[in-house]
Amino acid sequence: MNTTVKISINGEPYEENIPNRMLLVDFIREVAMLTGTHVGCTYEGVCGACTIQLDGEAMKSCLMLAVQAEGHEITTVEGLAKDGELTPLQKSFNEHHALQCGYCTPGILMNMDEFIKKNPNPTEAEIRHGLVGNLCRCTGYAHIVEAVKDAAEKSA
Repeated sequence: MNTTVKISINGEPYEENIPNRMLLVDFIREVAMLTGTHVGCTYEGVCGACTIQLDGEAMKSCLMLAVQAEGHEITTVEGLAKDGELTPLQKSFNEHHALQCGYCTPGILMNMDEFIKKNPNPTEAEIRHGLVGNLCRCTGYAHIVEAVKDAAEKSA
């Protein structure tokens, strides 16, 4: 069975007739063609690679049906930078070499963007706790933690 949904992603409206059981991550990738949102754990919600923001709150898009997103504003990693200007968090990730393969990076950026807004002066322990839902197999997290701390200081 299909349903027509209207979903706003990064300020752009999408109206599509989709299967009722289509996951939000698949809508983002296959309908909106925004491939920065990744699928890493095969739809189990454990890796965080698919993290987006739903009305400003970080969430894993592989755990939500696209029809549930109707009437909400979705922000993906492609929507973080405004007018081509990277956010302090994105700049800090670059400056601190906080990525290696980059597969997990979009999800971490979406999670930490919300985290910094809610906790503008985080400790290292708070940052590490905030990263619990994002798995990175390459970096060891040290540079990620440094980048988040630096971005929070610059954003304050």
